[in-house]
Amino acid sequence: MDSLPKDKPLFTPGPLTTSLSVKQAMLRDIGSRDNEFIGAVRELRDELLRVGGVSQQDGYEAILMQGSGTFSVEAVIVSAMPPSGKLLAVVNGAYGDRIVKIAQVHGIETVVQRYRENEMPSVEAVDEALAADSEIKMVVAVHCETTSGIINPIEAIGKRVAKYERCYFVDSMSAFGAVPLDLEAAKIDFLVSSANKCIEGVPGFGFCICRREALLATRGWSRTLSLDLLAQWEGLEKNGQFRFTPPTHTILAFRQALRELEAEGGVAGRAARYEENYRTLLAGMRSLGFVEYVDPDLQGYIITSFRYPEDPNFQFQKFYDLLNEAGFVIYPGKVSDADCFRIGNIGRLNKSDVEALLLAIRQVLETMRVTPAVGAGN
Repeated sequence: MDSLPKDKPLFTPGPLTTSLSVKQAMLRDIGSRDNEFIGAVRELRDELLRVGGVSQQDGYEAILMQGSGTFSVEAVIVSAMPPSGKLLAVVNGAYGDRIVKIAQVHGIETVVQRYRENEMPSVEAVDEALAADSEIKMVVAVHCETTSGIINPIEAIGKRVAKYERCYFVDSMSAFGAVPLDLEAAKIDFLVSSANKCIEGVPGFGFCICRREALLATRGWSRTLSLDLLAQWEGLEKNGQFRFTPPTHTILAFRQALRELEAEGGVAGRAARYEENYRTLLAGMRSLGFVEYVDPDLQGYIITSFRYPEDPNFQFQKFYDLLNEAGFVIYPGKVSDADCFRIGNIGRLNKSDVEALLLAIRQVLETMRVTPAVGAGN
């Protein structure tokens, strides 16, 4: 193919840097009813179950849904939440807040357990809420809260939810495919992620992995037409086709991305590379004087929030622009109680990419005349 301009590495939580072969997989036009495309969709669904450590024989299904990951989150809420009852949302970041907003838009009564963005949710509080209120029908938690990078206690929460026989929904948008998770052991009924996260595909669709029994129980509950999760699954099972126009090019790219995940050693292999990126980043940023927002014991290796330096010469927009001009893209902060920026470790990035970013950050700080001393503490 013709030479392409070199893209800047994306140190973001997605969309992210993809391999050339994933990009090349999109250079085809294929019909949505073509046998090859239907076969590709079947391959994706089977492989997603395998990545999740389950199978159809175990009673699980994988459902693809057009749109960004948020579309799939909303699909589960509007499809799997019964017509009456309450939703319990465990919130310690912006994406937990988004779940609450989705529920409220659809008139679903919501109980919110809210924590600081660098604070671990209380499993005991979930237990107490379920024991006290039989009207709570679904519990929702975020696996890796992209706001800060914190990893929430998904497995422990799941065991409490199962104890009371309620529905458990996990938003694993920024974790699935790179953070080991046993769906069955965690008692997860519905899990959602997206094509353009740790599996290193491109944007265009999300997916839900769910227990078939829990899915079938939702018949007649959906509050929308296009986001009806059960109807989407039934269409895929009937003839392998989407009910509405599928993102064909994105699906071909994702098929290639899944094959590359397998070639890297699956979830364990990808986790090892991302962890090395994270360790390299953390050591380098600390050597420059930066302090993380989240305690290391709670921090995941997907994305890290760093506090602004206290130096008055530091201005984030200038810092961001100078890094961008040097060929590196990071992410603004999203936490509400501290001035932070974020650096992601996922995508087609390696240790050498992180080292190049650290060198650029050092040079930008020198240009800005910012001393490597930042505010510490929480």
